Amino acid sequence: MKIILRIVVACIFISMLACVYEPIVANAQQVVLINIKGEIDGGQAALVNRAVLEAEKNNAAAIIIEMDTFGGLVDSAVKIRDMISQTPITTICYIKNRAWSAGALIAIAHKHIAIAPGGSIGAAEPIPTTEKTIAALKAEFAATANKSGRNVKVAEAMVDKTVGFPGYAEPGQILALTDYQAKEVGYADVLAADRKDVLVHYGLMDHEIVEYHLGWTEKIAGWLSDPAVKSFLVSIIFLAVFTEIKTAGMGVAAFIGLLAAMLFFGSQWLTGLAGWFELILFASGVLLILIELFVPGFGFWGISGVSCILVSMFLTLGGNATALSLLSISLLMAIAAFLFILKYLPSSRLWAKLILKDSETTEAGFSSSHDYSAYVGREGVVVTLLRPSGLVDFDGVQLDVISEGQYIEPGIRVKVVSSNGSRIVVKRV
Repeated sequence: MKIILRIVVACIFISMLACVYEPIVANAQQVVLINIKGEIDGGQAALVNRAVLEAEKNNAAAIIIEMDTFGGLVDSAVKIRDMISQTPITTICYIKNRAWSAGALIAIAHKHIAIAPGGSIGAAEPIPTTEKTIAALKAEFAATANKSGRNVKVAEAMVDKTVGFPGYAEPGQILALTDYQAKEVGYADVLAADRKDVLVHYGLMDHEIVEYHLGWTEKIAGWLSDPAVKSFLVSIIFLAVFTEIKTAGMGVAAFIGLLAAMLFFGSQWLTGLAGWFELILFASGVLLILIELFVPGFGFWGISGVSCILVSMFLTLGGNATALSLLSISLLMAIAAFLFILKYLPSSRLWAKLILKDSETTEAGFSSSHDYSAYVGREGVVVTLLRPSGLVDFDGVQLDVISEGQYIEPGIRVKVVSSNGSRIVVKRV
């Protein structure tokens, strides 16, 4: 038995060494090549995320992105920019035709840029063109250019047409650089007719090329990352939570909500927007709601659970103003749908804690006010000056009354002439 145990331990130790040693030796000569073509979206972000992780795992010599895009979603471009900027591996962007708008932001994040003859880069004015969006995107471009060691003024002129760049764009014109212009201002290292020229220029000709294209998982992730689809999924998750709180375990709502959560977090995981923290926070929220269903907590566990779910979604959506807007719209849609189906759902114990459902009815012995009709015709003594309201003593019981209009001094006897609810009318005897 001891021999077998030693053999097993030895095998595990050798396997661990192999896992650590093998990528460094066998894959040190790899060049990871990523194709970005068409609109920048969540699918492209998922592709880059997968390729960069593999490149870092295998200790690749370089990452090359071949780009041909008119632009796309800014949040996806920013995520790709972050991946490129943060990786320790040498990065090269090869602009095959154009890198406009969001594509320009990704391009200038690379350590090196090569551009094909006839290629162009820039034209990154945001839509809608508001002061806020221009300022935000200009700051992103400027920070990215500064980090990669390029002229910040060029990057700003690509976004803000009021800036201009002498010799290339007058104030009032948005900056877009042609192939030779990009090389002149330091936004391209070399004009490269094809991939081979790029590899030769950077000394990567003898390396193994590992090419990455959009797969079905990235395409699905891209579709699920569409703002409208994300908003719909978040609405379904909220609606499922509300329904489970109301019904406490019908199961159908929980299953649909879990499926929507898997699609939502799964797509964001692929694009690199969701990490373990967001997933753990969401799972904790669900667990807290379940605890509330079975443990007396006066709503504390349930409210905490819903809060955790809200925060996890906010962070997954980007943790910014756009995320807050999308979350608010989704929550309003979920509330509207929930109110529509509310009367068809049974109630749970948790729902009973959160919602007051008891009413004080006449049939149950409750009344909206005291009934003083029994005092009609009785006499009493004025305690405080009636002007025209005050206190009258009826055989030891002091009540608020009102006279028929005249002032009546204390000590005068009065008689109740009418009673309507809590209103008692008296007159001088």
